[in-house]
Amino acid sequence: MIEIVEIAAAKVGGVVALSRELGIKHSSFHSWPRVPAERVLEFERITGVSRHVIRPDVFGPAPEPAE
Repeated sequence: MIEIVEIAAAKVGGVVALSRELGIKHSSFHSWPRVPAERVLEFERITGVSRHVIRPDVFGPAPEPAE
């Protein structure tokens, strides 16, 4: 299982809880080489993990905070 799924699952009460929120089987996580781009925004909403951390290849690095 990829590290970001493990981190996110810990935030929401485990892999089963995360899969339930996403509406998928928890075994699906084992086939993910990375979070699918079409699931990133929902994944972010559920876990609070930034899209920039989940898929920097799609969303780029996190923006710098404004001063």
